[in-house]
Amino acid sequence: MKGAQRDNRRMHQPPPAPSAPSPAPSPSVSDSESPAPPPAKTARRDPLHGLTLEMLLVELQAYFGWEGLADRIEIRCFYSDPSIASSLKFLRKTPWARAKVESLYLFMLREQERERAQRR
Repeated sequence: MKGAQRDNRRMHQPPPAPSAPSPAPSPSVSDSESPAPPPAKTARRDPLHGLTLEMLLVELQAYFGWEGLADRIEIRCFYSDPSIASSLKFLRKTPWARAKVESLYLFMLREQERERAQRR
């Protein structure tokens, strides 16, 4: 019985003291005029940030072609009647395939950077 009384006492603790009120926002600056917060550091370093899967796929297809994509990533949507629509449908449902496409896109970006560096 004593254990139950101790538990009961713990449950009836007084509420925490209220914290200091936060200062009211300045009336001269509206929400629409306030400057946007700077982008997160990870967003600046992530080359995939802001790109859709469709954008990646279109660029990869333009760079490698369907045959090149099928050679690098063995998935049926790249070598059997390939299209952007069918590939997107498959890649959106298949995380491992999407990860391979994203990895190939990053590889393509590195290759393009090397090509630009060699031309200089």
